[in-house]
Amino acid sequence: MGQKVNPLGFRLGITQRHRSYWFAKPDKYSELFGEDREIRDCIELYVRKHMRNSSNYGGIARVEIQRKTDFVQIEIYTGFPALLVESRGQGIEQLKTNIQDILNPKSSRLRMSLIEVDKPYGEPNILAEYIALQLESRVAFRRTMKKSIELAKKGDIAGIKIQIAGRLNGAEIARVEWAREGRVPLQTIRARIHYCCYAAQTIYGVLGIKVWIFRSE
Repeated sequence: MGQKVNPLGFRLGITQRHRSYWFAKPDKYSELFGEDREIRDCIELYVRKHMRNSSNYGGIARVEIQRKTDFVQIEIYTGFPALLVESRGQGIEQLKTNIQDILNPKSSRLRMSLIEVDKPYGEPNILAEYIALQLESRVAFRRTMKKSIELAKKGDIAGIKIQIAGRLNGAEIARVEWAREGRVPLQTIRARIHYCCYAAQTIYGVLGIKVWIFRSE
């Protein structure tokens, strides 16, 4: 019937785990849920603004949030943690201050830690950000997809699929192009598939980027 389901939610509790760990009363759940969303957006926006000019930009693989009564712990998985602690740690301190302003109540204790990803281009989020940077720099999309697959294969993966949709190379009519290397069994629940959807802001408009990475079963 053509119905689609997010590959991460489809495997939640089997090969995927939650990105937020906390319990709340029903009247507080929506507030904390929105707060988690704001924290993730704050981290993504900060990295986009301050870290993209670096030649070693590695992006954020994922953000995990744990909550207790008056304590919030945030773990940021990144390809190059040195980018966030450069200038004697002022980068991470500024980010911590921005997140502290989001928390309610403001007196909540905040602990933030950076965890380095061994093979960054084996993570779909980092790979999608790399593709977006190349497309925004007006690199040909076919060349970008080929290079991205080569980078991902260094991360010891079993298969990868990349899809880009929009006005590719500035064409008048939008279309969808994709490339695949190896196996990507989307209908197998036991398959460890990591997925990301990302948007590239080009001068021709927005290009949608989807990345599926299959590790193993």
